Amino acid sequence: AGLGLNPQVDGQLLRIPIPPLTEDRRKELSKIGAKYAESARVSVRNIRRDGMEHLKALEKEHQISEDEHKKQHDKVQKATDAHVKEIDDALAAKEKEIMQV
Repeated sequence: AGLGLNPQVDGQLLRIPIPPLTEDRRKELSKIGAKYAESARVSVRNIRRDGMEHLKALEKEHQISEDEHKKQHDKVQKATDAHVKEIDDALAAKEKEIMQV
């Protein structure tokens, strides 16, 4: 696979020394992490959208009041913002870890 791994047999042990990552490979791994983070953000937003639609439906059926709809809307938005921030923080930490020499 072009990873530069050279297995060595040592008695009954199989040793595979892993070379340090190159700068290009580190950047590539960071880009992959960013793609996963964006996918996670999109998933969170889709869940938010579903929640908002559910709230609208409840209000339309007169199961919740307009005030309750507003309160729940704010809660859903705050939860969405918190989860997106968590994703961004995790990505930043992982990129920092990857780019360290």
